[in-house]
Amino acid sequence: MLFKNLLTATPEVFYGAIFILSLSLVIFSIPSVIHASLKYKLFDISDLHRKNHAANISRLGGLSIVVSFTICTLLFSAIISFEEANFLIVSCIILAGLGLKDDVYGTNTSTKFLLQLIVAAILVFFGDFRLTSLYGVLGINDINYIGGGIFSIILIIFLNNAFNLIDGIDGLAGTIGILVSLCFGICFAMMGQVPYAFIAFALAGAIAGFLKYNWFPAKIFMGDTGALIIGITTAALAIKFIELNKFTGMNRPAFYSAPAIAVSILIVPIFDSLRIFTVRILTRRSPFLGDRNHIHHRLEALGYKPDKIVFMTVILNFVIILATIILQTFGNFLLIFLLIGICMVFNVLISWRLSKQSVK
Repeated sequence: MLFKNLLTATPEVFYGAIFILSLSLVIFSIPSVIHASLKYKLFDISDLHRKNHAANISRLGGLSIVVSFTICTLLFSAIISFEEANFLIVSCIILAGLGLKDDVYGTNTSTKFLLQLIVAAILVFFGDFRLTSLYGVLGINDINYIGGGIFSIILIIFLNNAFNLIDGIDGLAGTIGILVSLCFGICFAMMGQVPYAFIAFALAGAIAGFLKYNWFPAKIFMGDTGALIIGITTAALAIKFIELNKFTGMNRPAFYSAPAIAVSILIVPIFDSLRIFTVRILTRRSPFLGDRNHIHHRLEALGYKPDKIVFMTVILNFVIILATIILQTFGNFLLIFLLIGICMVFNVLISWRLSKQSVK
């Protein structure tokens, strides 16, 4: 009861405390993970085609992220009896097992997809992380239970893999993950949605602690374990953010054009994934076959170092988020169209620079 009263009176103190606790757990645990990786030779074996690092580096940093996030979320959910968090934690544990196996031994695509499908179904049909409307995007408003469930499952699987795809250079996925989770945390805090704000800040703290060791030049990578946990959690937060700002005529949403704002927050993994899948399909290659055609790889080809690429990408993401929130009354369709347009212009500029470089 004391904790509940304090939480009601000063939620900001708890947000800061959970961020620091989550960050501290990761900072203190990563050295042990690195030591174990050295002892048992659990490394990301260098791949000259796709990897940039010359030395063997552990891919098990995601273990610290998921353990810290799980501990902090369970502590909080126990205080306020927040049952939805249990389904999120179950999903994270399943994906952590999948990611760990993939990071150490590798996993085939069908197994990955099946487990991600199961996890998404748990979140949608048991945890109620489900969209009930598209807010007029593509001319679609309210959607029925089955239709909304299927669409939400597809969305969760897409976002789950999107973070994995941008984890290609030191610090990028981690920094974008912090920006995304902090943005959702602040938005939920402004809405008075303490449980979801708490989850977002717990994730932000865990990633921040990991980033201390993942910043260029990286001492450890998050691997699939970390990327999948960030992807699934931010997907769940995005869906809840959209649903809690649904305009029903009975309530006044804290944020208008919530789907567009959610897209702006996640624009980097969304656009890079859509672009890379489109290019691969148009060139008649498997959309699941890795290459060095991601936006961060293209910026690398222009001569930028990883830290500069992260800085440029985060600034672009932040400006897009800020502009979308300022223009939220414009409506979802126009805003999403503008978001994709800005990213396409950015991509065209990179292509133009690359073409000039090849001519020289």
